[in-house]
Amino acid sequence: MRESSAIMELPKKDYWSSLLGDAAVYARYSLVNWFKIILLVIKHGPWDTIRDLRRYPWILVLLQVNRLLWRFIRGRKGRYRKASAMVMADIVAAVIRMMDDVFFKGDRLVIHEDMIPPEILRAMGLVPFMAELLGILMPMIRPHAVEAYIDACENAGIPPDICSLPKSTMGLTLKGHLPPALAIVTSNLPCDGGMSSYALIERELSLPTIRLDIPYRFNNEKAVAYFSRELQRLIAWLEEHTPGRMDWERLREICEERNRMAAHELELWDLVRLRPSPLAGEAVWLSHMWNFNVTPGAREGTHIFRDMVAMGKQNLEEGIASIPNERFRALVWNPPTIHFIDIYNWAEKAYGISLIMDSMTFNRLGPIDTGSNEAMLRGLSQIIMAGPMARHTRGPAENYLNDIFHITKHFNIDMVWVAGHIGCKNTQALNGMLRELCREQGLPLLIINYDLSDPRIVSREGIIEQIDHFMENIMKAKRLK
Repeated sequence: MRESSAIMELPKKDYWSSLLGDAAVYARYSLVNWFKIILLVIKHGPWDTIRDLRRYPWILVLLQVNRLLWRFIRGRKGRYRKASAMVMADIVAAVIRMMDDVFFKGDRLVIHEDMIPPEILRAMGLVPFMAELLGILMPMIRPHAVEAYIDACENAGIPPDICSLPKSTMGLTLKGHLPPALAIVTSNLPCDGGMSSYALIERELSLPTIRLDIPYRFNNEKAVAYFSRELQRLIAWLEEHTPGRMDWERLREICEERNRMAAHELELWDLVRLRPSPLAGEAVWLSHMWNFNVTPGAREGTHIFRDMVAMGKQNLEEGIASIPNERFRALVWNPPTIHFIDIYNWAEKAYGISLIMDSMTFNRLGPIDTGSNEAMLRGLSQIIMAGPMARHTRGPAENYLNDIFHITKHFNIDMVWVAGHIGCKNTQALNGMLRELCREQGLPLLIINYDLSDPRIVSREGIIEQIDHFMENIMKAKRLK
């Protein structure tokens, strides 16, 4: 009841105008999504589709993606609402392309860890399948969707206190719900739980597996040279164990497209520095999470960022804020609350809080040098070693702390929200140090106790209660009426 009050107490005219606008955008983009899904079903054939629905029950969860679309757009307005819908449509289209690859190119499929982006696999003509992707997408769409996989993992003897994302992935493996593959590519990132999960995955799938070794201290020339050789080892290994062959010109095209996408994103970051921000929320964080980690080098991603920048500039020229009542600007640290993924939409309406930047999005990486094969591998080495989460929880504590205070100044941030995932031991250990530094600098800090994928640990209502307490007692702010 508390969640809906911020909308229901709007003036009646504004409420109905907002609701009708939401319904129109939802109808348009949900129909587009369903049209793409139906085309895939027709291509795959009804009998094969029914067979694969039984084989991969998670497809039924992904088919409910328009639930997520509604949670993202409701109560938002104008180009900001459209931007959120466009990002979701981009993800739906990419998932459909992924399923098309699973159905029709399964003889070239390679399972890869989420910390190893797929540029090299794509350049070799292979089909990448990110093992952790389902454990991320499913609870976004349906919050309780991965509980059965978590339980299956724990019932097999895996400790219950490790991160629920690798537990979800191991559960999918134990239940036989991952597609058949040729090989597995993994690494020693991002944490002990994620790294060790591949021992079970390799055992259950009985596939040849390569583990890339990322140095503990990765911000130096020696580390770049070492990991470039690791990527050369990966290419040779894939050519030995799969039909893939490296096409350096194709890799160059992928890297150059990634560079174009990153250039547009920098423009977007310049826009969101302004107060009030012309765009925020999913236009910033979800566009990055998907396009830089799941489909880097795809033209569709470049188009999305180009369109986000264009809409942000139009809002700026017309004096339109993404959040009309922006009172506070927040930095969210650590992976988002994926079973309460519309937390930012809720916070906008409840308190006028604008999500400007998050730790999974912000980075200090330059473009990839495509002048030579060796230069491309060096650029990809830096990207992988500085992967999301991993770059902040490896090496000295400064890797975790310095970006926080840089971002708060650069983006004019009012508060830091740390998503205190109970299974993330690395960041839990740094919370005390972070509290002291925030206290010294007068920066309000909220550490949200929750579990990444399992709402049984802390529910949506439990997260809201923590935010309410923080906003009332620390920020001295009341709910918007």
